[in-house]
Amino acid sequence: MPTALEDLDLPYLDVLGMPRVEANAVVADMAKTSWLAKSELGYTVLRYDEAVSLLRERKFFNGIRLLREINGVEEEEGVGPAKRESILAMEGEGHTRLRRLVAPAFTPAATDGHREKMREVFTDLLAPYLKGTELELVQAVCEPYPIPIICEVLGAPSEDWEQFSAWATDIFKIFNQNLQEDLPAITAAGEALARYIADLVAARRLEPKDDLLSALIAAEEDGDRLSTDELCMLAEAVLMAGTDTTRNQLGCTMALFAENPEQWALLRERPELVGRAVEESMRYLGAVRGTLRYASEPVVFRDILFPEGTIVSVNLAGANRDPQLFDQPDDFDLLAERTTKHLTFGSGIHHCLGAALARAELQEALSVLASTFATVELAGPVEWKPPTFGIWGPSVLPLRFTKA
Repeated sequence: MPTALEDLDLPYLDVLGMPRVEANAVVADMAKTSWLAKSELGYTVLRYDEAVSLLRERKFFNGIRLLREINGVEEEEGVGPAKRESILAMEGEGHTRLRRLVAPAFTPAATDGHREKMREVFTDLLAPYLKGTELELVQAVCEPYPIPIICEVLGAPSEDWEQFSAWATDIFKIFNQNLQEDLPAITAAGEALARYIADLVAARRLEPKDDLLSALIAAEEDGDRLSTDELCMLAEAVLMAGTDTTRNQLGCTMALFAENPEQWALLRERPELVGRAVEESMRYLGAVRGTLRYASEPVVFRDILFPEGTIVSVNLAGANRDPQLFDQPDDFDLLAERTTKHLTFGSGIHHCLGAALARAELQEALSVLASTFATVELAGPVEWKPPTFGIWGPSVLPLRFTKA
């Protein structure tokens, strides 16, 4: 017989508002004695193996469906254009169908065709600051960098980059635990983006081009095709998958290198390590530190009965530091042999659809920086975004550098 969840004597995890170093230490210490803890929203998974298993358990649904409820927003108020369900929240056969249709458009091979554009955009953003020896990286480079790439991927013209950036900023407020206040801006941005994409889809149906929307329009399996509504939803998902994650992860990555100059020197000496540098930074300091799931029905998991509706957060940052899976987990080390994959992109059916695009964006940006900066260090304190932000990183990252 499984043990009832309420009968367990579990520790309570409270790291809200706590600096990342202290929070990581608390999670690591608690994980030594328990893989599961109570937390503000329900329960939290602390270890890697249990995290992977729970993320792959299809009876635990993606918690993005609960954002309205958690934030006290009435269902009829809606989130997003016409309450269209995102692939990020879908489950079951509908989710499987969409993933199957769109997967070929998101492979590493499909992404590699945009690498030249990534380098060009990043180089142009960096160029104005090379006359000096300091820059604030977030506003100068991290924030604007992904939008031109997403626009090129979707096939949107360059003159619309700034509008896309404004939409992305507002849409991402959905993860910031302030939905009551942010809902009007989120909804307006989502509706404006949907109208824009619908017009773009209509144009691509008449005249296909070499871009993602044309590929998605052409996607077909046994006569099944994507509707215009589905294409609009997927374009929004691409904007979400490839923008704020990349912005914040690049900031996290460069903050790490500024604090670890020997690793920067190693990357410059061995540029072939850029892929490993991206993966290690995402493991050590991922921009996505956790994800929510809830029991869609009574679920027996690890011999524990989770009642229907139980909310479980998966502490990805803790799982990525699990000493049972990672040697010297608290070291940021490009030469460490990490045979276990980090979980910052998630796992299971909701593994990040845009992972290949995000990896390529980060690799190309880091390659340009490593070939341009001989040394890099902090020119002042790093200011971090509030811990309530679902996609998190530095808001201010002042760097001092010497040119190569």
